[in-house]
Amino acid sequence: MSTPSIELVKPGSPACASIDLAAIPREVTDWDLETYLGLTCAGVTPEQAESIRNPKSRFPRQEYVLAVHWHPEQVPMPIIRERIGAMFPSSRDELIIPTQHNQLLTWGDYAGVEVDCFSHGFNRKVQLLIHLRADRLERAGVLANMLRHTFKYRSSQLYEYLDAMCEPEWAERRQQAAGIAGSDEDVVEFVSIYARRLKELVILNESRTPEDAFKNKLVRNYFDCLRQIHDPRLVNKAQVYAKAVKEVVKENFSLAYFYRASEVVEEARSIGAGIVIPHPEQFWPILLRNYDVDGIEVWNPQSQQYTEFLINVVIDQNRRGYHKDRPMLIFMGDDCHLSEKLKAPEEQDKDKVAREVGLQPAWDDLGIAKGLIMSGVSRKTVMDEYRARLG
Repeated sequence: MSTPSIELVKPGSPACASIDLAAIPREVTDWDLETYLGLTCAGVTPEQAESIRNPKSRFPRQEYVLAVHWHPEQVPMPIIRERIGAMFPSSRDELIIPTQHNQLLTWGDYAGVEVDCFSHGFNRKVQLLIHLRADRLERAGVLANMLRHTFKYRSSQLYEYLDAMCEPEWAERRQQAAGIAGSDEDVVEFVSIYARRLKELVILNESRTPEDAFKNKLVRNYFDCLRQIHDPRLVNKAQVYAKAVKEVVKENFSLAYFYRASEVVEEARSIGAGIVIPHPEQFWPILLRNYDVDGIEVWNPQSQQYTEFLINVVIDQNRRGYHKDRPMLIFMGDDCHLSEKLKAPEEQDKDKVAREVGLQPAWDDLGIAKGLIMSGVSRKTVMDEYRARLG
């Protein structure tokens, strides 16, 4: 491996105006390897752990902590516990269940997962939150195998994503993405060079890379690090284009190897698990399928437009007796991805890093709370009812 021959460029300097693509090494460099290992290593550094333990914001007035849609990623659970304790010092009760993508994780008495699956009715991928008591995991062998298959297949999208950015046979997808993003040839070539280097890194280090690191976000994180050696404005353009490529890949990613949503629901119910539909604004038709679920997420940091409408729909359906045996519950999901908080401040996504486990401001919004109070719905009532359903 070689050391990058690119001279560091300060943002705003004249050298930022253009990029000499020929000067960029095509082979993997020492910088690449160091960056890759830093992005994919398990655990956190002492400095990162200290940052996680000490949140900038605290919410001493919140007495109940409901968090059933969040992603620990590589942050250890004990450190997350410390963060939540510091954020909600007056907590009287909590129902906290992690929901890593396609990986069952345990928190105290409960385990959870966010499952990618296929809705045959409208031919697209959807997601379901599955929650169960930890003492039922020994009965969850079939579900665990389904998740293992789904995790492996979902991870394979990373390789397709990298190929789409740099391999000759995927030129049509690059052209399509460039049109969507409005990217010029230099940006496309710039991304192609680094995508090829990242692909080589993934292949060379596959055996020592944690499984949960093989995600599309590895591309975004790697390109964020390029701000160390390239003009951030160029990297920003590269990120816009790379995101467009990702969307093209996802649009063409085969759904045939995902389990059907109905199959996931059936298996979850067989072991007494609870089921929640997350961020329904992205999956409107799934609400019409009448799946056997316990509730829907009416608010999410990326799904806020129809919160009051969804609340009214759930309340009205329950009032009319549509769900006689198990009234539909109202959930809100913080959808916190804790790995975002491990990044350097200049590399963080401002919207994502603001998310916190157990923080759903919509519960306390005066307009939204008005309707919830009239229907006897609160964090506490949802926690009590869902906990009872989970046994």
